[in-house]
Amino acid sequence: MLSVMESFAVLIVGAGPAGSFAAEQLARHRVRVALFDGRPEGEPKACGGGVTAKALKAWPQLLNAVGRTVHQLEMYSPSGRRVHLELDEPFAIYSRVAFDNYLRDRAIEARASVFAEKISARQIRRTTSGWTLKSVTGIEWQGHLLVGADGANSGVGRSLAGPLPTSEMEVAFGYRSPLPESDEVPTVIAFLPGWIGYAWAFPRLDHISFGIATTQQAFEHQPLDQLLWQFMLGYYRQREDPEAKLWDCGKTASERDKKLQSLLETTAERYAARIPGLSPATWDTRKTAGEGWALLGDAAGFADPVTGEGIYYALRSAELFVQCYLAGELTQYEGRWREDFGNELRRASQMRRRFYGNFLGAPFTERMIELARSHRGIKRVLGKLIAGDQGYLDLKKKLARKAFRPI
Repeated sequence: MLSVMESFAVLIVGAGPAGSFAAEQLARHRVRVALFDGRPEGEPKACGGGVTAKALKAWPQLLNAVGRTVHQLEMYSPSGRRVHLELDEPFAIYSRVAFDNYLRDRAIEARASVFAEKISARQIRRTTSGWTLKSVTGIEWQGHLLVGADGANSGVGRSLAGPLPTSEMEVAFGYRSPLPESDEVPTVIAFLPGWIGYAWAFPRLDHISFGIATTQQAFEHQPLDQLLWQFMLGYYRQREDPEAKLWDCGKTASERDKKLQSLLETTAERYAARIPGLSPATWDTRKTAGEGWALLGDAAGFADPVTGEGIYYALRSAELFVQCYLAGELTQYEGRWREDFGNELRRASQMRRRFYGNFLGAPFTERMIELARSHRGIKRVLGKLIAGDQGYLDLKKKLARKAFRPI
């Protein structure tokens, strides 16, 4: 016999940043909200965990989550040229277990009802008064409004707005590895040699998140995994030899590299995930809300198509959704996010091919870092891009303007 629980005003499927943040804000305004967290306890989302300075300024409470604040960054071109950036405004790196738990706990403190239940889109039914959700254990919940915040592979999104094309997905994969013995553990972003995308090394409090982000179309597991191991070995090698080249270190089959890789293979934890990377045409036509439903964060496709960064857009979409709901103007949600950050993401989608394409006989990322190494103005623009304060709408124009000014 099925157990039917009392009705809620809002049912939110997915307890990542978007879902938890929306649940907290609604609960603080005394809205009866149910949040469904189907992820196994302690299982982190596959993510570098970077939270931009833009997000930290918008929501200072995020600094209360356990993480590492980053004030400087090393960025590498595809050929291995390095530029060191001192950031005017720091960003943060979090374990996604700690970050997501922090936001979920805030929702609980605000009196949102949180259920550790996995909800399948096949078990969601529209009713005359709203929606009914049934868990795999047979428990049912009822609500007036359904919110999909269940990530890039959103079952709610597929059923209500249609599936996203495979070609409009990006892939992120990597390893969580031990911290080097050296006290110096820099944060690194390195653009890939011969591939679209970049690699990262994000030190956290007790480990390093290494990873690669690239497009689904460019993804080839074996060569990219080899490239990531080369990057990881280079990172550890540089802790002993600062003059060592980041990308070349793994090419030599040295005894030291073999031992290090063997050690890492027994200790590193692998992860992988898909990230939305929508085309301009999809940005124009994708629906994220309708009668009695809405999509937030990755489920709506809200991620930067160039970098894959999505936490800011997850939180901001949740905030805009709540504002519209509380004002009784849910139909305005679609227009609000498009006006607020939609143009920026659409522009990023247009820029992606050029950002990873050629410029003056070399990859644009190569030229960008080459110029930044000798030009303070361009270095500052790069720092603002990392912080989330420099958008793509005027990026090319600003770089050109800086390049032709006196240093």
